[in-house]
Amino acid sequence: MVGLWQSLVGVFHSVLAGLYGLTGNYGLAIILITVLIRLILWPFTQAQINNMRRMQQLQPEIQKIQKKYKGDQQKINEETMKLLRERNANPAYGCLPVLIQLPVLWALFDVLRTFQFKGAHFLWVPDLHSPDPYYVLPVLAGALTFVQSKMTTPQLGDSATASTQRTMLYLMPLLIVWVTLRLPSGLALYWVTSSVFAVLQQWVAMRGDAPQPPQPQQGKA
Repeated sequence: MVGLWQSLVGVFHSVLAGLYGLTGNYGLAIILITVLIRLILWPFTQAQINNMRRMQQLQPEIQKIQKKYKGDQQKINEETMKLLRERNANPAYGCLPVLIQLPVLWALFDVLRTFQFKGAHFLWVPDLHSPDPYYVLPVLAGALTFVQSKMTTPQLGDSATASTQRTMLYLMPLLIVWVTLRLPSGLALYWVTSSVFAVLQQWVAMRGDAPQPPQPQQGKA
């Protein structure tokens, strides 16, 4: 596992150095490596988007369950989760893109922490090796995380799952702001660029035809 981690860090280090050689600017190099990472993660994000749209299509049936078992929250939760399992939909997929990015984020953090670009500037940021002194990147990172989560988190009415989703919808952006306030601005630039790419991908994917949720298997007579 350690060897795999070191290999990932080594690959990022080499790619970043190569992109800097092409652009002559570390900020642009970070943006380009971010785009490459997002392209690699594209299948995972696409699967998450398809799941979200299936969740949206199941809303009428979820609302029927809530109406039928009104006052019995445990039964609502049981029947809702049963429906989701039958239709191959998972509300936890809303956090999937963020969770998948965490190992990449940590590996890239190691690269940015040790990379020799102290004093390298990009736009308003005087040093990509230090936190953004104007807090622009942390605020953008939090705002874009909220937009991305809002676009991908299905609504489940008043169920316990919905309450957890609403909590995560607001907690995750605040956590991202708090973390990026202390990280090198190069890493915050990665998060902002990655989030912009993800929002655009979700917007494009949601304009296409929605995938139909699988129908439950009928028992044999």
